[in-house]
Amino acid sequence: MKTLLFAGASALTMSAMSPAALAQDTSMETAADDADMAEADDAAPTVDPQVLLAEWTGPYGGVPPFDQVDVAMFTPALEAAMDSARAELDALTAQTEPATFENTILPMEQGAGELSRALTVYGIWASNLNSPEVQAVQREVAPKLAAFQDAFYQNAALFERIDAIYNGDDYDQLTAEQQRLVWDYYTDFVRAGAALNDDEKARVAEINQELATLYTSFSNNLLNDEQAYVTWLTEDQLGGLPDSVLSAAKSAAESRDNEGGEYAILNTRSSMDPFLTYSDDRALREEVWNTYYARGDNGDEYDNNGVIAQIMPLRAERSQILGYESFAHRSIEKAVAGNPQAAMDLMLKVWPAATAKVDEEVAAMQAIADAEGAEITIAPWDYRYYAEKVRQAEYDFDSEEVKQYLQLENLREGMFWMAGELYGMEFEQVSDVPVFHEDVRVWEVTRDGEHLGLWYFDPYARTGKRSGAWMNAYRTQDNLDGFTTPIVSNNSNFVKGSEDEPVLISWDDATTLFHEFGHALHGLNSNVTYPSLAGTAVPRDYVEFPSQVHENWLPTREVLENYALHVETGEPIPQELVDKIERAANARQGFDTTEYLASALVDMKLHMMTDFEGFDPDAFERETLEDLGMPEELPMRHRMPQFAHVFSGEGYAAGYYAYLWADTFSADAWEAFEEAGGPYDRETADAFGKWILSVGNTLPPSEAYENFRGRQPDTDALMRDRGFGVAGEAAGSVGDDTNAPLE
Repeated sequence: MKTLLFAGASALTMSAMSPAALAQDTSMETAADDADMAEADDAAPTVDPQVLLAEWTGPYGGVPPFDQVDVAMFTPALEAAMDSARAELDALTAQTEPATFENTILPMEQGAGELSRALTVYGIWASNLNSPEVQAVQREVAPKLAAFQDAFYQNAALFERIDAIYNGDDYDQLTAEQQRLVWDYYTDFVRAGAALNDDEKARVAEINQELATLYTSFSNNLLNDEQAYVTWLTEDQLGGLPDSVLSAAKSAAESRDNEGGEYAILNTRSSMDPFLTYSDDRALREEVWNTYYARGDNGDEYDNNGVIAQIMPLRAERSQILGYESFAHRSIEKAVAGNPQAAMDLMLKVWPAATAKVDEEVAAMQAIADAEGAEITIAPWDYRYYAEKVRQAEYDFDSEEVKQYLQLENLREGMFWMAGELYGMEFEQVSDVPVFHEDVRVWEVTRDGEHLGLWYFDPYARTGKRSGAWMNAYRTQDNLDGFTTPIVSNNSNFVKGSEDEPVLISWDDATTLFHEFGHALHGLNSNVTYPSLAGTAVPRDYVEFPSQVHENWLPTREVLENYALHVETGEPIPQELVDKIERAANARQGFDTTEYLASALVDMKLHMMTDFEGFDPDAFERETLEDLGMPEELPMRHRMPQFAHVFSGEGYAAGYYAYLWADTFSADAWEAFEEAGGPYDRETADAFGKWILSVGNTLPPSEAYENFRGRQPDTDALMRDRGFGVAGEAAGSVGDDTNAPLE
């Protein structure tokens, strides 16, 4: 039961972040719109929601029935599944026998399969095949799912049984994994308000439903600004753009039926970033930059500042009712950091070094601009452009030259090879399972000839697919009734080339590819008993660690020599170019770290607040950045009106720091491989698989890491990895952990 609620929350978060065709907020619908929808519903063909509820059939322990899905199934299927889950809970709480692990916790781990399956497919459609019809479903079911979750966590009879197990005499007789699971249930119930009085529970439930609607509004507003704004280019505005960017701009224009010309820059990071890196047209760079960073902040009906101003007091009120000092304190309570100040301390340790690096980078850029006679002062829309010039001048590094060796399919094979060398995994493409889009392909994963799981790969952009790259778990591993194998996916947004044309990607995109594959390996290597503790079900500031450390295998000699092959000659990338990549690795580290940290610090400072009377999000953002000493030459990575991680759901709210915290683990873990003799050291890889990838959340993360490394991570490894000096500082560590069972 708890697993499906987490899966549902994931589906809601992803659906809220999913770009799609233009959609209006519920408040914009008129009576005529409602009448039209009702008429359309009357004419709609009959669909069977049982398709989404039934146990998965077919090979590999069953697979999702993607070939049978109709959007009209989602609402009735989810409603029926919630009814079924309620009936299961009623039967569980109606027991007269004293509560035990076997008659209370175990049934929740085994139950509510219908809802879990329906939520999984719903989340996939919301993330990958979003449409106005799917968004209408989201608006309808989001409050219902929030209400269901509230009813679960506020079920007094159920909490009484969990409390009796957690605080009972037999708790010490449970296995360590069972104790961890009981503690996890107990803590989540308390955090959700199970111990509140009836009036407090009712108010929390009311707030949760209000927030669910606001999160959908935030997402749809952002989607509008990502879809509605396009910068069309004429032939005389293409100066400086390499063939790969021109090809992407041409494909973007074709996706919009060339309504404004032959070339287009979309209002997404994947389109904006390369244009700002290469375009010689400074005025056009400024236009594209302003359009992108104004998403959700245009003062119209899609402006998100008002939505944020409603979200924050509700979060603060709920936190107060639940007994927390602030939303941030509740958010981080179960994380490895344990409390907001620990997260702030790490961020503020890195911040001065990052901004100092920005000063160095800007000075180098300004010198080049001056030498070229540009007569400008470096502005935010110049940063990427001149950073690339600096990389070419100081490191003789040309991103386009490197790109000719980075073919998507070759790198995918390189990832498979890496997984084989490290974890003994083999991948074989299969064609006997349905997929949700023709671009999706599937591989069976085996080890020593035994089936281990399935890996779905969905690499290409399309209308209705959320931007960015991510990993999903369609089915988590468990050992409740034999070994249930995991099903995972990696999803990206590369521009699909013409038939038989290799897709070339940037070094940064290749790094992201290995990062997301690291998440998939985390899910595929899981070997625990209970699904709620399996795979990537670890704290937010730890889950990015296994994925981030896998980025390091991309630049290894073994991967590059065999899989980074020139698109025309087939020759491996020369060592001279590899050396340039290594020398230039931290060339833009000031920008990358500072833009990220700015968002993380604003997020944390915002959620540590408790008084939101007269709150103005734009003013808060501006004043907070001023107080931090934010360099004026760059923006925060995600400005508040477009910060979907934080306001389209709660997955990363007061948690965006997690990437930096997890990177302290990944930097230190990579040094473990280096100290052992190399990235493919078998003994170190075996230990990493045993203590990091396979244990899920069965151990407190710091305990699991110490089992792997023999100590807690050294935070200075992070500073070394990013090229920041740590001279004169004592080595620090991140080891405080509140994820142990309460004594």
